Amino acid sequence: MNTDDLSWQVSNHGGIPPRKVTLLLEHGHLDLVIQTAAERGEWFCAEGAVQELCRSGEFGRALQVMEPFAATGWRVALWAKAEILSRAGRAAEALDLVCPDEEDRASPTVCRNVAELLAKADCVDEAIDLLVPHIGELWIRTALVEITENKDCDARVLELIAPHAEAARRAHTEGRRDHSCSDAQALQAQVLERAGHADEAIRILGEDIARRRILSENTLTAYAELLARHDRLQELRELATGQYAHSVLDIYARALREHGRDEEAETVMREAIAADDWVGYRAWLSSVLLEDGRLDDAITVAECGFSWYDCSNLLAPLVYPLLDRPAELLYLLDHPLTVPHHGHEEFQHWWRAFALAGLGRAEEAIAVVEAHPDPWTDPRIIRAGLLSTAGHLAEAAAELRDLGTIAAREELFEVLVRQGQAMEAITAHPTVAEQRAAKAETESIPLREDGYSAEPPF
Repeated sequence: MNTDDLSWQVSNHGGIPPRKVTLLLEHGHLDLVIQTAAERGEWFCAEGAVQELCRSGEFGRALQVMEPFAATGWRVALWAKAEILSRAGRAAEALDLVCPDEEDRASPTVCRNVAELLAKADCVDEAIDLLVPHIGELWIRTALVEITENKDCDARVLELIAPHAEAARRAHTEGRRDHSCSDAQALQAQVLERAGHADEAIRILGEDIARRRILSENTLTAYAELLARHDRLQELRELATGQYAHSVLDIYARALREHGRDEEAETVMREAIAADDWVGYRAWLSSVLLEDGRLDDAITVAECGFSWYDCSNLLAPLVYPLLDRPAELLYLLDHPLTVPHHGHEEFQHWWRAFALAGLGRAEEAIAVVEAHPDPWTDPRIIRAGLLSTAGHLAEAAAELRDLGTIAAREELFEVLVRQGQAMEAITAHPTVAEQRAAKAETESIPLREDGYSAEPPF
C-alpha cells in the first residue's frame, strides 16, 4: 500500500467502500474484512474492522489491523491509530503519536483533533488551551463545546464563548452582518443549559430574540428547541405564531406531539396552511401524517407540489420513507393526485420500477425501465439491480458476471454477499488500481450535452 492510493480511496470512496464493508460486517465476516484490509490495502476495510474491534474491546487486534497503514506515515492512519490507543486507555502514547509541533499548532484542524484526544484522556484544560488561539473560528467554538461536555469546565467555556456572543449582539445593533460570531449566542445558551442554568439561557436568548439581536436563524431555532425541551409551550406558541412562524412552527407542533397532543399539532399546522400556504408547512404535515400511517391524507396535503419543477419539497419526502415499503410506494405513484413533475418524469419511472421489483414483479419493473428512452447507465446493470431487488439473486449475478465491466463487478459484490459468497464477492470486486484506471478513462469521455448525470435508487 502507499499513501497515494490510500488518499485516492478516501477522496473517491474507492476500493471497497464503507457501505459494502458494513454489509460484510453485518453478515458476520469480520475476519474476512481484516484479511482484505491487509492483503489488498483496503482503507475502508481497515477502518470498519477497527471500529468493530474497538466496540468489542479488542484494542490489540485493532492496532494490528491499523499498524501497516500507519507505517506508511499517512496522517489519516496515524490519527486512526491514536484514536485506538486513546480508547484503549493509552492516552500518553496516543498523544506522543500525533503531538503537534509549533507548525501544527498553527492549524485549527490539527489542534481540534488533538484537543479531542486530550479531552478523552481527561486532560481537558490542555485541550482547551490548544483551542484558545483559534477560538475566533466558528467551528472551533462548536468543537470546544462538544469536547467539554460532562467535563466539569462549563464556567471556563462560558468565559471563552461570552465575548463572541456579545460581539454578535453588538454586530446586529450596529447593523453589521458579522457571521463569524453568528453561532455564539446559541452556544452560550447550550453551555448554560447543560450547566443547570436553563432558565438563564432562556432569559438571555429570549431577550436577544425580543430585541432582534440575532445574526442567524440557528439562534432562533436553538431558542425554540430550548423552550420545547423545558416544556415552556406557552412561550413557544407565542414565538411560533408570530413573525418567526416559518422557522419554528414545526418545532412547536412537534413539541405538542411529544406531549401527546397530536390532534392539536395537526390543527395548528392546518390553520397555518389555510392562512399562509407555505410549502414548509405542507412538507412538515405530510411527513407527520406519513409517520402516522395516514398515506392518503399525506398525499392530499402534499399533492399541490407534485407537479413543481423541484420535487424535493413535497413528493420526494414521501417517496424515500417508502422505499422499503414497496406496496405503499406503488400506491403513492399510482394515486390519481400524483402526477409526473415537470421536467423530472424520469424519477417517477425509477421509483415505479423499484417498487415493482420490491414486490417481486421483476419483469414488470424491467419493462418500465426499458420503456424509458434515456437510461443513465448500462441497461444490463439496471436489469441486474432490479432482479436483485426482486430477490432473483442468481439471475442478477449471472447478468453481472456476463457483463464483466468494472461497474458490473462492483454491483456483483453485494449480490454475492447476499448469496452467502463473501469470499467470491471480494475476489470479484475490482481492485483500487482497476478502479483508478477506469475512472481516469471515464473522465476523458465528454459529458452529455446537458451535463446531467444521475443514478437509479438501487
